[in-house]
Amino acid sequence: MQQYPSQLLERAVREFAKLPGIGRKTALRLVLYMLRRETADVDEFASAVQTLKHEVQFCRVCHNISDSDVCPICADSRRDASTVCVVENIQDVMAIENTQQYHGLYHVLGGLISPMDGVGPADLEISSLVQRVESGDISEVILALSTTMEGDTTGFYIFRKLAPLNVKVSIIARGISVGNELEYTDEVTLGRSIQNRTPFEMNSK
Repeated sequence: MQQYPSQLLERAVREFAKLPGIGRKTALRLVLYMLRRETADVDEFASAVQTLKHEVQFCRVCHNISDSDVCPICADSRRDASTVCVVENIQDVMAIENTQQYHGLYHVLGGLISPMDGVGPADLEISSLVQRVESGDISEVILALSTTMEGDTTGFYIFRKLAPLNVKVSIIARGISVGNELEYTDEVTLGRSIQNRTPFEMNSK
């Protein structure tokens, strides 16, 4: 393991290396960059991260990240509240919003069903989705999940849970390559996939 001239430097590198996709070499480069910055800039960086951790909230309606109890999307009266787009994570919300092709609401599951990883339906925000549909204000649920085995399994489970509730369940068009995750799909393809969505039962046979 590389030796550092300072224990403080080593500690900082160790912490940066805990970030996803960041190895020790990249961590060292980032730490040295921060070390060269003005103290005020570093203090602002640290303050932003601390404030994010301590003050950020999750929308009580859709579970998206928010600065308040209800996120700006759920609070926007101009959105189509009868349509809910179900996504895996917050990055997917941002990806779909960037297409500017969808004007309904969202529901963030917080992951996908994956028995191999020990993630079951109870670990996700599926029961809260069912409760939203049971309220009677939602006419369509769009499943915008990754085209992976986990995404398909999760979609089928949700479809089965919503089947007795007399709500339209649709799935985004398969313009997205199988195995791809939504957040890495280009905006044009993702936008068209939402516009050209199809009834779920046609895709589950």
